[in-house]
Amino acid sequence: MTNSETKATLSFSDGSPSLEMPIYKGSIGPDVIDIRKLYGSTGMFTYDPGFMSTAACNSSITYIDGDKGELLYRGYPIEQLAVNGGDFLETCYLLLNGELPNAAEKANFVSTVTRHTMVHEQMQFFFRGFRRDAHPMSVLVGTVGALASFYHDSLDINDERHREVSAIRLIAKMPTLVAMAYKYSIGQPFVYPRNDLSYSANFMHMMFSTPCEEYKVNEVLVRALDRILILHADHEQNASTSTVRLAGSSGANPFACIAAGIACLWGPAHGGANEAALSMLEEIGSVDNIPEFIAQVKDKNSGVKLMGFGHRVYKNYDPRAKLMRETCYEVLNELGLQDDPLFKLAMELERIALEDEYFVSRKLYPNVDFYSGIVQRALGIPTALFTGIFALARTVGWISQWKEMISDPEQKIGRPRQLFVGSPRRDVPPMDKR
Repeated sequence: MTNSETKATLSFSDGSPSLEMPIYKGSIGPDVIDIRKLYGSTGMFTYDPGFMSTAACNSSITYIDGDKGELLYRGYPIEQLAVNGGDFLETCYLLLNGELPNAAEKANFVSTVTRHTMVHEQMQFFFRGFRRDAHPMSVLVGTVGALASFYHDSLDINDERHREVSAIRLIAKMPTLVAMAYKYSIGQPFVYPRNDLSYSANFMHMMFSTPCEEYKVNEVLVRALDRILILHADHEQNASTSTVRLAGSSGANPFACIAAGIACLWGPAHGGANEAALSMLEEIGSVDNIPEFIAQVKDKNSGVKLMGFGHRVYKNYDPRAKLMRETCYEVLNELGLQDDPLFKLAMELERIALEDEYFVSRKLYPNVDFYSGIVQRALGIPTALFTGIFALARTVGWISQWKEMISDPEQKIGRPRQLFVGSPRRDVPPMDKR
């Protein structure tokens, strides 16, 4: 960031001296006012619930322009990365290192990640401590946090080499842990990773193969999963990323920080949106029930919401949704599911929403969660694991943001302030006076 030639001046109506504050410019996007001296100079804080008008850090990783419907990873448009940018690990390299890899760098990175996909054999005992019907996200919070107990050789956050090793381990082992959570929930044996498969193909093999018969990898489905991972890899300073940064600001180890991010992502207002969209479709039941459902959505008193449409950040079309829509149709065609009742219902709901003036005027377009939920269901991924796939994809974004924060010389432990509205100081009365 660079200093602006202009300053922001805060004036007070009570005659107190005004305060001049520097303005900083980013490479793109809104300028920011540096308010760090506000409290020391005035004794006042700013009030910004949800931090919607507050920049808590400077970052060079991901940029979103919600009005334009633009998402950039290290400056590259998400549309180009998803179509022309290679596989998910290439995106991982970009987010971690700032530049796309050349052929040699890509090969070395893929080899390094692949060699770290196994987890310690004792991890299986952690799974046995969970109920079989435990939600996968609760299992992932526990097992990812537990990785710190196995890898003492990479917990020094002030050692750059330790940070690099931890990043690789988290990216490599997340697919293994997610697949183990799924296998445990259905009572099937864990499947070890295979080094001869790509990142996404290996994950699908660990998810769906059994010792009974050979699992054949379908490249169309592998590409679909790869696109899901790329589109969800990072999304600027959202709730879970901010949670990772806040946890990391205390000096917590990276495994604990990512576990905190997973816990935050679990919330239905965040990573659980695609799960909620599928649940909505199941509740609608059939195409015949769509008109009644749409009427309920338009009725403000009904409490019925259209899940998987609209986005808090994007005031235009979610750029990831168009790409996910194309993938959705590719997968349905590959698997011959065009006539599946649930998918027909989803496509009809999409058509109506895109043509209905009520939704168009409110810019309630289908978002990435709507289509990714449909694709994951078609791939055979259970609804309860949708957010686990999201966590798998977002791990590289979290760890990239964490690494950036740790190396920032301005980094301080997070300490938001508050506007206290409780009782002022008072004395405790004797018991007989209460």
